Amino acid sequence: MKLLLIYADRFGYRTTMKTVASEPDRDEATEITDALVGFIHFEEQDEGDPAGIETKLVKNLKWAARKNDTKRILLHSFAHLAETKATPEFAKRVLDGAQTRLVQSGYEAVQTPFGYFLNLDLAAPGRPSARVFKSF
Repeated sequence: MKLLLIYADRFGYRTTMKTVASEPDRDEATEITDALVGFIHFEEQDEGDPAGIETKLVKNLKWAARKNDTKRILLHSFAHLAETKATPEFAKRVLDGAQTRLVQSGYEAVQTPFGYFLNLDLAAPGRPSARVFKSF
């Protein structure tokens, strides 16, 4: 798993192109403020330990959210950070599980539309805690 964690003063998106045929059609745009955005890439080898990967994901998201003094987390499947990819089914299952665990822990956790390329609009402050990369 690769994680690019960016604290955003503002993060907006609009759906553009569906890449996972089994996902519903969407024409959606939204904006979130004061949020940690997790750009999350699941790798092929992650499929061997789904519970462990989900736990690492949740722990790192909570840690980075605390560092940036926010309780709002946006999960974004971003399959562009490594050479191998997990299946879309695996990625969606782990994202859903992580979202549930974050909400149960008192965080406001949401996901960008899964299986879509998005137009992105990002405003992030220039401080070290606002940008973190993790590789597992």
